[in-house]
Amino acid sequence: MAGSLDLDTLKDEIRRGLIDTVLVCFPDMQGRLMGKRVTGHFFLDSVVEETHACDYLLAADIEMEPVPGFKLASWDLGYGDFVLKPDLATLRRTPWLEGTALVLADVCDHDGALLPHAPRSILKKQLARLAERGWTAMMASELEFYVINESYAAAREKDYKNLKHAGWYIQDYHIFQTTKEESLIRAIRNHMDAADIPVEVSKGEWGPGQEEINFRYAEALTMADRHVIYKNGAKEIAFLQDKAITFMAKPYFELAGNSCHIHASLWEAATSTPLFHDGADAHGMSPLFKHFLAGMIALARDMTYFLAPYINSYKRFQAGSFAPTKAAWSLDNRTAGFRIVGHGAGTRVECRIAGADCNPYLAYAALIAAGLHGIDNELELAPPYEGNVYEAKRVPDVAKTLREAIDGLRRSKVLRAAFGDEVIDHYVHLANWEQGEYDRRVTDWEVIHGFERA
Repeated sequence: MAGSLDLDTLKDEIRRGLIDTVLVCFPDMQGRLMGKRVTGHFFLDSVVEETHACDYLLAADIEMEPVPGFKLASWDLGYGDFVLKPDLATLRRTPWLEGTALVLADVCDHDGALLPHAPRSILKKQLARLAERGWTAMMASELEFYVINESYAAAREKDYKNLKHAGWYIQDYHIFQTTKEESLIRAIRNHMDAADIPVEVSKGEWGPGQEEINFRYAEALTMADRHVIYKNGAKEIAFLQDKAITFMAKPYFELAGNSCHIHASLWEAATSTPLFHDGADAHGMSPLFKHFLAGMIALARDMTYFLAPYINSYKRFQAGSFAPTKAAWSLDNRTAGFRIVGHGAGTRVECRIAGADCNPYLAYAALIAAGLHGIDNELELAPPYEGNVYEAKRVPDVAKTLREAIDGLRRSKVLRAAFGDEVIDHYVHLANWEQGEYDRRVTDWEVIHGFERA
């Protein structure tokens, strides 16, 4: 596509002065892009092979606070460097930034081995498990966000209260509402297309001023890369228009949350053949698909942290809000945690548990590991749930709190075997820090609730 670059083209465009800056980035534990702005000539002279960054970047919380107690990076270890090795397959233009290209890098040790706790490494490990069987995973993220007609700076000055939403009443799918937002959304669509991130559609969502932009499905690593570049780029494009957007899972008590519905299917790698409808039953599902889905359901609580990583993430799981509360599956039913959609070669599972605040590398890796657990153990899939899953009585709940999710991840023998104890312990430690930081804070609700009345 027009936005992609190979190294020879990059060299030519740097020589001609069309590109003067290369963003060398990697996804951190929160799924944000970290890295450096490198001059074009220095990228070609040196950074194309590798550069370095401080290892605290994979041992910090969302506030960039170096979190004590990590075994892999700490003050005791001196917070040294790790190596960033650009993956030139991800090289692309960033059309919303003048004269700028971007490349994602793998995070490695000084011997060139992937660091196991880096998000991109975690997903690559699960994809290698698929590759051993001749398979690959196709994924797609559907990210929702709220559009605010004020700048990020203005929102901060107002303590994020009483902000001017791009809409003021529910206009789900309304063309008139999306026309109000089109100056921003059109820019995002066109810039993403031009950056080799193929857009399919955008649409108004259920909350006032809430939007969703959908992308064409791709191989899992490619899709995760596109997800993080898009999320960062959409914020930058909004910033350049003096607007703000938020991907926070539940920014408003009274409004719908922001989801990240994840579509997944397995394909035969050599022939690019979908595997989920071969020998399908009356529901259009192959035996392989049913085992894969059964694994996801069985490990729903084990992997919830990787789908919902913050305290706020769990505020989204409310009945009647289009966010799931039960780890059930159903056929084209938006009240279920797992919805089966498509038909024939397009048959796939949509996991509706993840919020827009998730790290896609971790979410995808967890879903693949859970699916492989189901396949390897030939787990039986229960019949589909029919009706309103919110009212189901004998269906396991999605984890209701971060504490429940931490406990599920810490105890998970399956994910420990798939990811490694070192990796699971690293993310459990981060999750415990998030919980502890929240526990010691006094919220606005508590003050209003108790200042006079307590």
